[in-house]
Amino acid sequence: MSADTVLDVREIDGEPFGDIMSALSELEEGETLELVNSFEPEPLYDVLGNRGFEHETEQIADDEWHVRISHA
Repeated sequence: MSADTVLDVREIDGEPFGDIMSALSELEEGETLELVNSFEPEPLYDVLGNRGFEHETEQIADDEWHVRISHA
């Protein structure tokens, strides 16, 4: 199943939190954001839950993690 939006934060210079929150704010009900990161973004999970999002995480390689995020 493909995501509606893919955000590869490995390409962002600096802290990606603002970019992630911006991408999430643009999601419509039922849409999914796929976040690609070089590590598992565990600190993000509480933020997602507090803002009404669910996530599924998959490790693709040692330095590649994909997190599928959708509205709860």
